[in-house]
Amino acid sequence: MSISDLFDSGFQKRNQDHFAAIVKVAMSDGVITEDEKAFLDRLGRKLNISESDYKEILKNYASHPVNPPSSYDRRLERLYDLARMVYADYELGEKQIPLLERLSVGLGFSPANVNYVVDKALKLVNAGVDEDNFIEEIKNMNR
Repeated sequence: MSISDLFDSGFQKRNQDHFAAIVKVAMSDGVITEDEKAFLDRLGRKLNISESDYKEILKNYASHPVNPPSSYDRRLERLYDLARMVYADYELGEKQIPLLERLSVGLGFSPANVNYVVDKALKLVNAGVDEDNFIEEIKNMNR
């Protein structure tokens, strides 16, 4: 196995784990709505999740760990994806915020301020900000 194969498989594994974390948010109310499914389909393509991996992750999403990226910007990108999933069906479920907070801690956000970060992330996503502005706004709240 070449080094590039190792890198590619590690990168793909992180994408699969990230995708599984988003499926966890979608499944927090026990059902994936059409809007959530459409979001998952788009994200699966963006993350280069194969059709077979997509189906397997939907069946076994709980078996995937949350693998935090080392880069703060990458963590913010993942938080953005997770927060968008919360609003994919235009409803904020009662289990979604605590799950998003736990996943955010898993991504490397401090337990001391995760409530604040998640609240800010959800407000930004609900306001319709794009990923670049989301990242800048979250970064600015720490200054």
